[in-house]
Amino acid sequence: MSTETLFDLSFYLAAPFWALMILTPTRSVTRRVAASPLIVLPTLAVNLVLLVPLIADFWPVVTRPSLAGLQTLVASPAALAAFWAQIIAWDLFLGRWMYLDSRRRGVHPLLMAPIMVLTILLSPIGLPIYLLARLPYPEKPGASPESSAVQARTMA
Repeated sequence: MSTETLFDLSFYLAAPFWALMILTPTRSVTRRVAASPLIVLPTLAVNLVLLVPLIADFWPVVTRPSLAGLQTLVASPAALAAFWAQIIAWDLFLGRWMYLDSRRRGVHPLLMAPIMVLTILLSPIGLPIYLLARLPYPEKPGASPESSAVQARTMA
C-alpha cells in the first residue's frame, strides 16, 4: 500500500467515529461505540505500518529531540504520514474523552458540535475551548464512563 494511501486511510478510519460523536451524540450506538478507547486502534495500526520500517530513523529524533533532526525526518513522506496518523489517533482519543465528559455533564450537543469540529482541525485550540465551555456543567452525581457505557448497552 502506498504512503499516500496510508496517509488518507488514517483519516478515513477515524472519520466515522467523529461523525457519530458530532452528528448523533445522543444515540445509544454512539455511546456504545465511544465507550471503548479501542476506536483509535485502526488509525494507530496505520501509524505502525508506517512507523515500524522507519523506527531506526525515528528513534534518534524522539530520544534526543532537535528541530533540525525533526526537519530531516519529516522530509520523508512516510515519516510525515506516520506523524499524521499519530495526530489523527490522538485527536480522536481526545475527542472521545471530550464526548464522554460532555455527555456526563449534560453539555448540549449543539454547543459540542463546533467544539468537536475544531478539535478535529486544531486540537490544541479545541481542548482549551472545551475545558472553558464545560465549567458551568458540573459532572452529574453517579456519572462515570463505566456507568455511561452500561447505560448505553442496556438502552440498545
